[in-house]
Amino acid sequence: MRTFAAALWIMLMMSAAPAYPHTLPVSGGPFPGNVSVEIVSDSGAEYLTIPHRSFQRDGLQVIKKYLEAKKGESYCVVIRNASPERIGVVVAVDGRNIISGKRSELSSAEDMYVINAYEQVRLTGWRTDQDTVHRFLFTSTAESYSRRAFNDTSSMGVIAVAVFRDQDRPKPMPGMLKKENAPAPASESAARGKASGAMRDEAAGTGFGDAQYAPTTRVEFRAEQLPVQKTLVKYEWREVLCKKGILQCEQEPANRLWDDTAYAPFPPGYRGR
Repeated sequence: MRTFAAALWIMLMMSAAPAYPHTLPVSGGPFPGNVSVEIVSDSGAEYLTIPHRSFQRDGLQVIKKYLEAKKGESYCVVIRNASPERIGVVVAVDGRNIISGKRSELSSAEDMYVINAYEQVRLTGWRTDQDTVHRFLFTSTAESYSRRAFNDTSSMGVIAVAVFRDQDRPKPMPGMLKKENAPAPASESAARGKASGAMRDEAAGTGFGDAQYAPTTRVEFRAEQLPVQKTLVKYEWREVLCKKGILQCEQEPANRLWDDTAYAPFPPGYRGR
């Protein structure tokens, strides 16, 4: 199947895992390790996230969480592969595959990025050719790429990542098991400041930002038919999270004189006209 390799030059420099020889036999068993998904600002800080639900069903791990979006800010999707095998990831933003732009069902037939064992990738935008992406940025629904290019709002405000195993995965090499238990890279501290400026009371979306050089190379990757993990991030403006009760936001204290608009009450027992 035709896929993209997540082979940005910065990722190649960060690579620390040895390549598996293709002559080794195929391994079996459950998926070893986990794959973390974080949404990170250009400054490197993670956005405030609120866990929603996590469960396992028929070998699939599903993780759902909310995220506080900051209007006008560019962001990237950081995916860390903490397992001893390479994986393929289908990534969809607002319901569109970020490589092809096509409507995504998070299936193994879609274009995907490939991440080697113990590596991480930073996906920064919509891919328009093999060397270029256009940056992700938080914007209104009306200005989102999905709405403007495809008139599609069916999955607005959702960043989704589906993880697939390689059908031809080999057994771990000697010495790799120790590395499997190594802690995942420490995450940046979450940004918890209040959103600046007034946010519109509407669903957040992801826009089509400036072009950025991000070269890739094509690799052969035969994905298993079903994913082993799905991470779904629902991003909203802060005031929407507050109104939904997802964030416990402080209310401005009432002013005894300013906020009282009631008329003068009748005295107790008054019977006159």
